[in-house]
Amino acid sequence: MGTMVNQLMFAQDNRDRIHAVENSFGPSGKPLYAPDRVLIGEGRLMKMSRRGPQPKVFFLFNDVLVYGSIILNGRWYKKQKIIPLEDSQLEDLEDGIKMRNQWLIRTPRKSFYVAAASYEEKRAWIEHIEDCRSSLLQSGGCRPGSYFANTWIPDQASAVCMRCSDRFTVTQRRHHCRKCGFVVCGACSKKRAVIRHIHPTKCLRVCTMCHSSLTATEAPEVSRVNGGSTEQIGSDEDEVDGLSEEEEAGEQMENHDPGKWMNSQLDSWSTYVYFKPDHRQPQT
Repeated sequence: MGTMVNQLMFAQDNRDRIHAVENSFGPSGKPLYAPDRVLIGEGRLMKMSRRGPQPKVFFLFNDVLVYGSIILNGRWYKKQKIIPLEDSQLEDLEDGIKMRNQWLIRTPRKSFYVAAASYEEKRAWIEHIEDCRSSLLQSGGCRPGSYFANTWIPDQASAVCMRCSDRFTVTQRRHHCRKCGFVVCGACSKKRAVIRHIHPTKCLRVCTMCHSSLTATEAPEVSRVNGGSTEQIGSDEDEVDGLSEEEEAGEQMENHDPGKWMNSQLDSWSTYVYFKPDHRQPQT
């Protein structure tokens, strides 16, 4: 009887937590509740974007990693991203000049650097993510991803095109090659290619060197190459499938109560809340 009561209490608490996360993203967020999904923990990390480090909220579930932009002083979130853990890969990194306690999260569509406020939090995030991913793969229901997107080099990292060395100006704007992640000029990124692990059908901007390499090797992740097209597919701010860089925080959103369980730990971005020891569903 005691075990059954504990199971019911855990299931209800877990359901409430997941629904609170859903509500915190407002009507634009995707549903997150699933019968076997468990919320492991949540916290804030600094995510490196093309415009520099930005604080983001991250939610770790037993099968996915969810993150989004922080608005309204950390009470509500937007631009929800969902990463299946079986399609992710982590790479531990040494401290950088601007980013301490950092590591790399690789996914097929987007790879990016994140950093925690302390070494202890960094280790907790990495260990918990890898533990959940290993459990998924060991269960036999998931297969690990094969291809991962390269990280984009931040805009401020180069004043010149990383292919032709022309200097960027107001009219000579920066672009990013979706294959190598280099900062390049418009003339060096006229080519387009379909890179299946990023998007199955859409032609994406690639630099001249990557286009030549893809054409020569006919890499398996590239389904077709649009050799001479100069068609405007979209700016770097119009990434495919909601992968755009985040807009300015502060946008107004409908008032959706995320629940009392979130309120006590959101005043500092550095706090990682780990729902231990009940982060696993009790065994029958």
